[in-house]
Amino acid sequence: MAKNSNYDAKSIQVLEGLEAVRVRPGMYIGSTGRKGLNHLIYEIVDNSVDEHLAGYCDLIEVILEANGSCTVSDNGRGIPIEMHEKGMPAERLVFTTLHAGGKFNNDSYKTSGGLHGVGSSVVNALSKYLDVRVAKGGYIHHDRYERGVPVMELVNGLLPKEKRTAMKGTKINFLPDDEIFEKIRFSAEEVKSRLHETAYLNPELTIIFTDKRDGKCETIEYHEPEGLAGFVKDINRNKEVMHEPVTLHGVSEDIEVEIAFQYVKEFQENVLGFCNNIYNAEGGTHITGFKTQFTTIMNNYARELGILKDKDPNYTGVDIRNGMTAIVSVKHPDPRFEGQTKTKLDNPDAARATGKITTEEAVLYFDRNLEVLKSILSCAERSAKIRKNAEKLKSNLLTKQKYSFDSNGKLANCESRKPEKCEIFIVEGDSAGGSAKTARDRNFQAILPIRGKILNVEKASMDRVLANAEIKSMINAFGCGFSEGYGNDFDIKKLRYDKIIIMADADVDGAHISTLLLTLFYRFLPELIYQGHVYIAMPPLYKTVPVRGEGEYLYDDKALARYRKEHAGKKFTLQRFKGLGEMDPEQLWETTLNPETRRLKRVEIEDARMATEVTETLMGVNVPPRKAFIYEHATDAELDF
Repeated sequence: MAKNSNYDAKSIQVLEGLEAVRVRPGMYIGSTGRKGLNHLIYEIVDNSVDEHLAGYCDLIEVILEANGSCTVSDNGRGIPIEMHEKGMPAERLVFTTLHAGGKFNNDSYKTSGGLHGVGSSVVNALSKYLDVRVAKGGYIHHDRYERGVPVMELVNGLLPKEKRTAMKGTKINFLPDDEIFEKIRFSAEEVKSRLHETAYLNPELTIIFTDKRDGKCETIEYHEPEGLAGFVKDINRNKEVMHEPVTLHGVSEDIEVEIAFQYVKEFQENVLGFCNNIYNAEGGTHITGFKTQFTTIMNNYARELGILKDKDPNYTGVDIRNGMTAIVSVKHPDPRFEGQTKTKLDNPDAARATGKITTEEAVLYFDRNLEVLKSILSCAERSAKIRKNAEKLKSNLLTKQKYSFDSNGKLANCESRKPEKCEIFIVEGDSAGGSAKTARDRNFQAILPIRGKILNVEKASMDRVLANAEIKSMINAFGCGFSEGYGNDFDIKKLRYDKIIIMADADVDGAHISTLLLTLFYRFLPELIYQGHVYIAMPPLYKTVPVRGEGEYLYDDKALARYRKEHAGKKFTLQRFKGLGEMDPEQLWETTLNPETRRLKRVEIEDARMATEVTETLMGVNVPPRKAFIYEHATDAELDF
C-alpha cells in the first residue's frame, strides 16, 4: 500500500464545536451501546438533581415517549436565558459549547454531579433533535437543535417567548441519533433503577417516571423519605438481616458524609459509593476512607471485648465486612473523577472526611448498641475462620501450574506470553473443545474445555467452590488468583489473557452455562468484569446454503425470519448448528474465533445494585422470586449485538 509522506499543517484536523463529540462519542459517554444511550438521560437528570441540591427543585419528571424520545423536566430555577458576554443567550451557550455551565462557580452550585460542564452539550450533540423549554419570568422560552445545531431564529438575541405561565423550571425533550447509537431504545429497567437510587440519595426529592412506549402508560413515583436507611433495607429486602440499618452523618472539610449499613446472615459484601448523587462503580477514596476506619474501629472493639487475644492477628477488612451492605454517599464541593462517566472518585480529602465521620459516629453508635456490635464481630470471627480454612484449601488445591499445557492436557495454551495480545476461550464439552483447538490461532488463542455445567456458586459454600475441579482449572489458567476476600492473593496485573471469552452453544443449555460462569466471575472475580476482560462469544444458530450465491450465517430466529422474508420464493437449504461441536474448524474460525469476522459481547456492569439483585434472584435458593422475575421479564429478552 502506498504511503503518504506528507505530514504538514494540512494534516492537522481541528474539530469545531460539538463535532468532536460526534466523532468520538465514547470519550464522553463511555460507549455507543445501551449503557451510553441511557447515560444521555442521566446527564440531563443529574443537572436537575443539582438544582435540587441547590435548594430550588423538589420534583423531576422523566418520560420515555411513544416516539422513542425522552423528556426530562424539573421545577427548578430554569436555565438562564439572558444574553451572555459571548454574544448569545446563556441557554444556547450551555447546549452548544463544551465546558460551559454553572457548575464551575460555587456561587451557583455548592455541590454538583455535572462538574465537567459537558453533559447538556454532549446530549445535544448526540441527539437527532433536542427541544428546550425554559419557564422563567412568567414566560416559556423555546429553543431547538438538530444534531447539535440550532434550527430556530433568536428574537433580538433572546429566545422566543411563548405564552405567559405560572410554571417554572426546565423541560428538555431529545431523540438519540440513530447515526451514532447501535440501538436507540432506552432500557426502562435500568433507568428506573437509577432514578430510584437518586430518590434514596435525596429523601426530599420526588421523581416521577412514565413509560409511554408500546401502547402503554406506566407511571411510577419515587419518593424515599427514609433516605439511605431505606436504600439499604431495599437491597436486603429478601435477606435475613441481623439488625436495623445504622446511619452515620456529619460534615468534615466542607464535605457532607452520609453512611448507612446493615449486616445480613449471608456472607457477602456489598458496599456502594456515591459522590454528589453519582454512582461510582469503581469506588474511590470515599470508600477507602470508610473501609479503613471501620476495620480499625472493629478490631479495637474486638480486643477491648477480649474476642481477639494479644497473640491473635487482627481481622482483615474483608472479615469485618462479610455480611455488610453499605451505602457511602458524599457531597463534595470540588470532586475529581476518573473520566466523564465518573466511575471512581479521586479526592484525598474525601478519604479523610469519610474516615473522620466514620470514626466519630460509629463509636458513638456502638457504645450505645453493644448487642449490634457483638453480632457484627461474631460475623467477623466466623469469616476469619472460613478465610483461614480457605487459605489451607487453596494451598492444597490451587497449585501453581506451568505456563503451558497442564498435566492432563486440558488447557491448550497459546504460544504468546504477552497478556495484552492473548485471549482464552472457555468451551463446554470435549467435542467443542476439540474443534476449537483445531480452529484457533495458537499464536494468541488458548482453549480451556470444561465439562458440563459448573457449580452454581450462589448456592455453594466456599469449600465446595474451591474444591470444584472446573473452577480450579479456570483460576489456574487465568493466573491472577481467586478472590480478594479469601487469602488476598488476587492480582489483576498477573492476568495472563486480555480477553476471557465464554464460548457456549447458541441454545438454552449454552445460555445456562454462560450464566453460571458469569455468576462465578461476578461473585469471586469481579475485577475481571469491571476491568473489561470478560466477553461472550456469539456463535451462529443457522447457516443458509442457497442454490446460487454464497451462504449466510444467522444468529437467532429473528434473523432467520428476516432472511426468509427477504428471500421469499428462492430455494435454499438450512443448516442448524445444535452445538459448536457440529461446526467444522473452518466454520468455527470464520464465525466465532476470527477477530476480523466474529461477534463478541463485552460484559459490563452499569448498575451494581441491580446486578446483585438479579444474580440473587435468578441464581439463589428462593424459587418464588425467580419464577416471578422470569414471568415478568419473559418478553423483554432480546439479542443485543
